Formats: sequence, C-alpha cells, structure tokens
Amino acid sequence: MEELGYDQRTIELAEIAGYMHDIGNCVNRVDHAHSGAILSYEILKNMGMDVKERTEIMMAIGNHDESTGTAVSDISAALIIADKSDVHRSRVCKNNIATFDIHDKVNYAVTKADLKLNGKEKIITLELQIETSICPVLDYFKIFMDRTMMSKYAAKYLKIWYELIINGTKLL
Repeated sequence: MEELGYDQRTIELAEIAGYMHDIGNCVNRVDHAHSGAILSYEILKNMGMDVKERTEIMMAIGNHDESTGTAVSDISAALIIADKSDVHRSRVCKNNIATFDIHDKVNYAVTKADLKLNGKEKIITLELQIETSICPVLDYFKIFMDRTMMSKYAAKYLKIWYELIINGTKLL
C-alpha cells in the first residue's frame, strides 16, 4: 500500500487487518473470516479504536475468504492479495511427505514465492517456482484457482494489474 501511495494510517490499518485476519480460526476453520471479523471488532473496540477504523478492519477480515468474500475496500483488496499469495514450503509442519495432503504437497512443492509490486507501472506479480516432481502445477490450481482469481479481482479493485508466473511461464 505504501508503494501505491496510501497514507500512513491506511497502511497501518491494513497491517492490523493482516495481523488479525485469521483470528477466527481459533473458533473454527469453517467461516473463520466472519468469526474473525466479529472477534477483531470487539478486540479493537475494547482497545479504544475509532468505530470507523475498526469497521474498516472488520470488513477486510470478513471478506478475505475466497468462498464468501470479495474486495470491498482498498484495505480488503490488499489483505486478499497478501493472504492468497501466501504459499511456500515453510508452511508445512509435517516431516513425512507420505502423510501430506494436497495442501501440504502444494505448499511443500513451492520452493520460491515472490510477490512484487511495481507501483509506477501498477503491476503486481506473484512468481512461483514449483517442484513438479512433488506436485504437478495442475494440483496447485486445484487449491489456488479460486484464490488466484480473487487476487486478480482484488488487484483490479486497487486499479493494478495482477500477473501470475509459474516456473518462468506467465499465466495471467
């Protein structure tokens, strides 16, 4: 958001939303975005945050899940792009590849993940290197197609272009 010229307070609100966005997982993974929105609102209210600012954060958190959300503000769009770009080997906690589910395989197969923003040209690029001996690129899309499209629409909300490059091939 800084690269796109947003003011410092908006950037800080986006950082808070990013920090809190998965707090709803402490209730249940299902519908965690909505649970998280409610929890974050109450936490920020108890901390004395202005109602307009905590509502902005609540909206971003409540709309970050690909099954129920969409970009509804600049902060929510930035949160979506950051969250849906979070794929990498270090997310996998299991040690035995034989026990991996498809999510583990996809994350483990990603050996490089770079999210780059060219603010001047208004292009954001997610560049991935996927070790296809662990997981075919098609399996990546089984998990990430909805997330990728959500990121593309969030970028459009911010009036920037979204690109996806996998193993050196530009797909979007």
